[in-house]
Amino acid sequence: MAAAARVVLVHGAATTPRVWDRVVPLLDGYDVVVPERPRTGSLAAETAWLASVAASAWVVAISGGATLGLALAASGTPLAGAVLHEPAVGSLLPGLLAPIASAYAASGTAGLGSALYGPSWTPAMAGGVDEATTAAELAMFRSFEPSGATPAAGRVLVTWGADSPAVRREAAEALVPLGYPVRALPGAAHFAAYDAPTALAAAVRDWIG
Repeated sequence: MAAAARVVLVHGAATTPRVWDRVVPLLDGYDVVVPERPRTGSLAAETAWLASVAASAWVVAISGGATLGLALAASGTPLAGAVLHEPAVGSLLPGLLAPIASAYAASGTAGLGSALYGPSWTPAMAGGVDEATTAAELAMFRSFEPSGATPAAGRVLVTWGADSPAVRREAAEALVPLGYPVRALPGAAHFAAYDAPTALAAAVRDWIG
């Protein structure tokens, strides 16, 4: 019998692995790993960490985790593939994270979490992260610049929420010239792992095949 596909779930800023609690039961039959990111604020360090836990696996990620997934896909790390929901896209759409940065400037982590994830997010979901860490993560994701995936990355899909603001679709579609296929998740917005776990899990199962 073939081994179950390994799936690594990666969380974003101002959250912990607990945001995947609603998705994990929907991915039965896979070898699901839900690590906690070190949150160093260094793109190189975060990508190296992700490579160490996700090599040869499927990466499924949202928000900042999806941004790291794009960085990993371009790094040459061997992957089975990825499903990346609403990553940052750098200068391809430079205003994408501006409202999030403004919310952080006004209200710190609480402002960032609420602006980024919507009303389902609560401060407890940040896991007690300090403001310096949130600031470093925000700076890291705002400075990210995407590039195309290497052949070693396998099949990489970028998704956006059908219920997200139009700018999220624009961000996903900006990645198409770099070779990324894109798809909408029905009934989902940015916080898909928590608010639309069924839609996200269905997309993962379909993409893994």
